Formats: sequence, structure tokens, C-alpha cells
Amino acid sequence: MDSKTRKIVDSRLARIEGQVKGLRKMVEMDRYCIDILTQTSAVVSALKSVEEIVMEHHLHSCVAHAMQQDDPQEKQVKIEEVMEVISRFRK
Repeated sequence: MDSKTRKIVDSRLARIEGQVKGLRKMVEMDRYCIDILTQTSAVVSALKSVEEIVMEHHLHSCVAHAMQQDDPQEKQVKIEEVMEVISRFRK
């Protein structure tokens, strides 16, 4: 992963870490369930955003590089990897 993407991902993960710590405090303080669920939804959304950033980087770097190679097996492996991840995203 290039340094620019790594910095973006790290920053977002740090923010998510803060959100999760806040969630733990909410649970400890026995906050209203709907408030906790609202925050968990925000964390899930933030994680999905990180997934999208990493996937985009992967497509533009690793997959693009594999597609430029002459090895059909390498191309197939990358396509299968991406399809597997897309399948997991849908769940």
C-alpha cells in the first residue's frame, strides 16, 4: 500500500478506534439502547468506508499490475480474489 493510502486508512482507523472506545463507555454507563445502536451503525459505516478505500487501492495497484502481465493464471487468481471479497461485502 502506498504511503498516501496508508495514511488515509490509518487516520480513519484511529477515528473508528475512538468511536469504539466511546461505545464501550456508553455500554458501561448503561446508555439508551437506541443511542448505542446508532453509534454501532456509525462504526460499521466507517469500517465499510475503509474497506472501499483498500479495495480501490488494490484494484488500481495489485490487480492492474496482474492484468498487464502475460501470465493468465496470475490474472485469474486476482479476479477470483476480488470476486470473493465482493461476495463478502454483500453479506
